[in-house]
Amino acid sequence: MVIMGIDPGFAITGYGIVEYRGNKFSPVKYGVVLTNAGEPFARRLLRLDNEISAIIEQYRPDAVAVEELFFNKNIKTAITAAHGRGISLAAAARCGVEVFEYTPLQVKQAVVGYGRADKSQVQQMVKAILNLAEIPKPDDAADALAIAICHGHSYKLSKMDYR
Repeated sequence: MVIMGIDPGFAITGYGIVEYRGNKFSPVKYGVVLTNAGEPFARRLLRLDNEISAIIEQYRPDAVAVEELFFNKNIKTAITAAHGRGISLAAAARCGVEVFEYTPLQVKQAVVGYGRADKSQVQQMVKAILNLAEIPKPDDAADALAIAICHGHSYKLSKMDYR
């Protein structure tokens, strides 16, 4: 199974693509999509849409996992992040890929085993699970990989037969 994780944002959207086979994760590609603060708002949304869609078309993931937004004290930041999240969801849907959503708590629980883990613990586990030489940079890419790993673990659990 090929899984694409997305850490949605507006200025920076992280993405991470992993292959999950036989209880083992392998990194395929990760990075960020950046939008230019000097561009008009609609153009930034269009750029994000085009780039996320192109990544989905190139790697053809079986699933796209997107982090749900948590309430942010800075409402303007939350709203701009929500625009990026909406673009990511729409791009995946338009490409015909099933979308799954996870809270930050669920991602931390799935990757670290502790829902209140800090960012550095999550990054260290992403590095270990994917057998990488170093922690993926920038943080948004590492977060996207964590979301993809979360889906791999969650999807596997949802397919188990407990009878």
